[in-house]
Amino acid sequence: MTGLATAPVPDAATPAEPARRRTLSAVVWPVFGLAIALAVWWACTEIFAINTVVLPSPPEVVDGFQRYREFLLTETWHTAYATLLGFGLSVLVGVLIGVAIAAWRPFERMFSPLLVAFNAVPKVALAPLMLIWFGYGRTPILAMAFMVCFFPIVLSTATGLTSTPADLAELARSMDASRSQTFARVRLPAALPQIFVGLKVAMPLAVIGVVVGEMQYGESGLGTIIVQTSGQGDTATAFAAITLLAVISIVFYYILVLGERLLLPWVRATTSSR
Repeated sequence: MTGLATAPVPDAATPAEPARRRTLSAVVWPVFGLAIALAVWWACTEIFAINTVVLPSPPEVVDGFQRYREFLLTETWHTAYATLLGFGLSVLVGVLIGVAIAAWRPFERMFSPLLVAFNAVPKVALAPLMLIWFGYGRTPILAMAFMVCFFPIVLSTATGLTSTPADLAELARSMDASRSQTFARVRLPAALPQIFVGLKVAMPLAVIGVVVGEMQYGESGLGTIIVQTSGQGDTATAFAAITLLAVISIVFYYILVLGERLLLPWVRATTSSR
């Protein structure tokens, strides 16, 4: 009894300590990795005396950004806006097609081979045709972004909706839930983690599609800047534009991650974390 009486009482604030460490490591490690990459990049340009036109050093990229800062930021907005439009269109169409594939077996058998075949076609091969179909401007850029990123959304939606846990499906049947009720309250919530996986895969692909479109048909955007500055030998400004593209991808990706955590809090609670 004496041992029990003198046992230390656990600190109530202890459970918050691992969460703080995870948050700190989520910030520190990426910054540390970025610092190493920049150091290696800078060292290579200095040690091997690489010409600026071939590979500019990080300070030269910063200088290129400073020289055209307002212009680059304006073009960044154009690219980000086109990415959101293309991604939004892909989400709308991709989720609807995924739902149709999961809901109706004949639809899956008719169109799944076509979707796989279309996804296997290199989208750059369609670039000349889209110029004929849509001309120059924003429409072919959005079409390129849509074609590049909608398939992962279709696949993740169909996979999630057809992978409902058997116990949940049996519970819905035992409660005489209708098909629409089962879909809205059981199958869709169970599929959301898988759908978010597809969204996170598709978001960087949307940026790639927009940039490819801007390089081919665009009159504005970071892709157009990369083509123009590279042709003029201004590699530093081209690298600055590429860096801004990376920032766009990272920001949009982690917005999706944040949305997943806010909308699906039970996922982290029911899965193991490293």
